[in-house]
Amino acid sequence: MQIEAYFQRISDVVASSPGVHSSRITYDKRTNHIGYVKGILQMIDGSMLHFREFVDVELGVDRYMYAYHYQRDEAMIFRYDNTEHHRQLNLATFPHHKHEGRELNVLLSVGPDLSEVLEEIEGLMELPW
Repeated sequence: MQIEAYFQRISDVVASSPGVHSSRITYDKRTNHIGYVKGILQMIDGSMLHFREFVDVELGVDRYMYAYHYQRDEAMIFRYDNTEHHRQLNLATFPHHKHEGRELNVLLSVGPDLSEVLEEIEGLMELPW
């Protein structure tokens, strides 16, 4: 796959999400297969998702780095990332993990993609779809 096709996939996911009110997304092509995408999605309930991915799509989707940070009124609801911290917790999914709640609890995570994160957010918004 070419990186432009992946960028289009991200755009399509955002456009098809009923919970997204508006978006600001930047795409940075590094090579034909490697790129960086960064965005802020304003949700229809006023919450926001900040996300970024550094990805190689030559042989599938290999996200070298990702973070999906969901917040409401400046308070973090959750964040998924693959930053190599919390090694001391011996998480089976290391480096993939989820931070959740005010206490920033660290949980196991299989590393969801943007569409899965948006589905989770839509479930939390408790709106009739």
